[in-house]
Amino acid sequence: MKVVLWGTYDTGKPRVRLLRQGIQQAGFELIECHQDIWGGIEDKSQLKGLVSKFVLLLGWLGAYPKLIWRYLHLPPHDVVLVSYPGLLDVLIIRVFAWLRKVPVIWDVFISAYDTVVEDRRMLSPNHPFSWLLYVFEWLAVRAADCIFMDTNTHAKRIELLFNLPDGVCGSVWVGAEADKFPRIEDDLPVEASQAFDRPLQILFYGQFIPLHGINYIVEAARILRDENMNWTLIGKGQEAQRIKEMLEEEPLPLLNWIEWVDYSELVGWIRKADICLGIFGTSKKATSVIPNKVFQIVASGKPIITQDSPAIRELLSHNPPCIYLVQAGSANDLVSAIREHMEQIKHNQFPVCHKALINQINVDAIGAQFNKLLTSKISFGEKK
Repeated sequence: MKVVLWGTYDTGKPRVRLLRQGIQQAGFELIECHQDIWGGIEDKSQLKGLVSKFVLLLGWLGAYPKLIWRYLHLPPHDVVLVSYPGLLDVLIIRVFAWLRKVPVIWDVFISAYDTVVEDRRMLSPNHPFSWLLYVFEWLAVRAADCIFMDTNTHAKRIELLFNLPDGVCGSVWVGAEADKFPRIEDDLPVEASQAFDRPLQILFYGQFIPLHGINYIVEAARILRDENMNWTLIGKGQEAQRIKEMLEEEPLPLLNWIEWVDYSELVGWIRKADICLGIFGTSKKATSVIPNKVFQIVASGKPIITQDSPAIRELLSHNPPCIYLVQAGSANDLVSAIREHMEQIKHNQFPVCHKALINQINVDAIGAQFNKLLTSKISFGEKK
């Protein structure tokens, strides 16, 4: 079966790369029809200045004539896949895919309206641009023959948000790139005394957005400021100024904040950590997603603390060792999980981390999920 991956999708995102690899691993023939406009833009919401936005917009709109011409000259194929961010892509390709009688699948992955208005609250729901964005996305989710998100919980949220029939939206894991985050074997100390010769190393990395709940991490670091532990925060974004003000008001000498490290260097930081942190935000979206970092840390085999949510429960059928699930928005719960992990170290309890989960989140699993989605949602040869 031939799948055309079409549009201005962002190959800088692990989601896009993993989906592309998974499709190929599942035995599909992948044809790429792509125009790169997102190179060097890590957080699209943080794009500053009218000039830079205007230049991006011109490049974006200018990409479509080329993409359409190339698509119309592609050999026969079975399906068109639009990947993230595909809000405009899916509306444009719908017409031309219809002309070729080919179904369109859209990996929504991140809803623009949900992100800007509901989660990050960058605009009021009553703002004219919010209404325009909602209508635009309302049309987009109906333009595709099939849409999917990263978790079942997130899929249900999109169905409710845009008043879609129950079960219309599917899901495919984000997963982790095994070559970028290889499993760390035998990295845990043999003796408890060795573990306490140095401070406990605690790591968070990611965009500084409300969903991550970084303020709760800072609060936990304050509570544990007299303990033998070092905290490292890696990232920047919307919440950076708020975190800066918290740290200026009450400095934490054992907390190190690094604004940026290269993607390829993240595994090195994970290796140095004794325990890694996921997300702790209280928004509805935070309960619906499993972010990249959780999959990456699980793939690496390091202990992790993250919030308990319906989304994470899709991955975990029980509470496995090395994954501590805590209440969202609770610095005290985070503190308790860190102390629990320290107790395990004191008693030389070093369970093997996450081995049973690896086959659920690798590229093969993603390809299998995509294949299942395709066969269950699309009737090939039928016009929409």
